[in-house]
Amino acid sequence: MLLRIFQILALLPLPLMHTLGAGAGWLTYAFSKAYRKRMKSNLTQAGYMSVLVRTITESGKNLFELPFIWCGTPVRVLRSAQVHNWQIAQTAIDSGRGVIFLTPHLGCFEIIAQVIASRSPLTALYRPPRMAMLEPLLQKARERSGLTLAPANMSGVRTLLKTLRKGGSVGLLPDQVPSAGEGVWTSFFGKPAYTMTLPAKLAQMSGAVLILSYAERLPHGKGYSVHFVPFNQTLTGTPEQQAGTLNTAMENLIARCPSQYFWSYNRYKGTPPVGSSNVSVTS
Repeated sequence: MLLRIFQILALLPLPLMHTLGAGAGWLTYAFSKAYRKRMKSNLTQAGYMSVLVRTITESGKNLFELPFIWCGTPVRVLRSAQVHNWQIAQTAIDSGRGVIFLTPHLGCFEIIAQVIASRSPLTALYRPPRMAMLEPLLQKARERSGLTLAPANMSGVRTLLKTLRKGGSVGLLPDQVPSAGEGVWTSFFGKPAYTMTLPAKLAQMSGAVLILSYAERLPHGKGYSVHFVPFNQTLTGTPEQQAGTLNTAMENLIARCPSQYFWSYNRYKGTPPVGSSNVSVTS
């Protein structure tokens, strides 16, 4: 039933869905105290309160564009994407070393995998939704031509590593809060955040190239500007230092269009160990 609803909504023009989403963003902000509090707290922590108004609007668009991204025809979805600097990714792919695409919750991050998979096979790490009723929808929506999903467990990690060692490409959301025991505490916009160590481990075990990517949402529903950015830092030191280097790279990427980051996401979930920072983290 839910899949059918999304398929119907996918037929609507993207400008209309973004307009509806903008309104829904403001309604959510107005009526959800927890949502409003987290968004303002995260924006304040990062120093981006100046983009609050735009963030409220963009957050609503992020939700309402999902039917189009997940259930629109591949041709129509890809036609909405203006791809920049693909040669950076293509050069890494052609090297045969394997490529790790890192895409934070910035802009329309859901379209990135489809853009990459339309040019080169991609295996993306996938965390099943908490609501079981969403599972069939997400599975069908995300399994497009050239795109393979790997579950966020040990089996999935082995799949990613195997893919990289064969010179293939994988995709990760590096700012997603990992499960207990699968990350380290390190700074994200000056506040300790539990951060995954998987990207650094995969790179070290496979010798793969890291590429950053994000899709900036264009105004008036005109589509998306998809960017590929080289990762020029070196992942050395302790797991905490490596994760910190990746977080800094994410911060720099977010600075390109801060109003489109998913600021309502509970990035600071959990409680850091004593001594990691003098700033407490809410659970």
